[in-house]
Amino acid sequence: MKDKTRANVHTAFIGEAKAYFRLLAYADKADEEELPQIALLFRAIAEAERVHATRQLGLVKDLLVKDTDTNLEKSFQREKTVSENTYPEFIKEAEDEGEQAAALAFSHARDAESYHAKLYERAIMNLIKEVVKAYHVCQVCGYVTDKKAPKKCPVCGAPREQFKTVGE
Repeated sequence: MKDKTRANVHTAFIGEAKAYFRLLAYADKADEEELPQIALLFRAIAEAERVHATRQLGLVKDLLVKDTDTNLEKSFQREKTVSENTYPEFIKEAEDEGEQAAALAFSHARDAESYHAKLYERAIMNLIKEVVKAYHVCQVCGYVTDKKAPKKCPVCGAPREQFKTVGE
């Protein structure tokens, strides 16, 4: 695929993926406002955007998705960069502007991302190969553990009931 087309496909993929999540949020809002037909419309269009994103990802997948060792290493590096560089800057700017809710969300994300990096690092070192049967994901902040879901999330304090099990 030529450079401009590849860049356009990648940009389209990102836009469609964002649209998917944005439309799901719109559907939730329509549900809150007791507008089930509008919520249904938003969910249907969200599904269409997911189809678009999946199709576009397929066109550039060979550029984005490598062998598992490379994917683990890239994921580890991205999590470290985000937790050590990106989110600290976001937190500072939110605090400077007095946006405490955003600062807290960024802080939770930063801390959760650092745990993600540790999980990737363990995988890279083959310490979790074929041992973990399930992960538990905090639905408030995104913290992930391969242990039993904690009574309280170590990042945001959410109770065990806020964890979703992925696997098993």
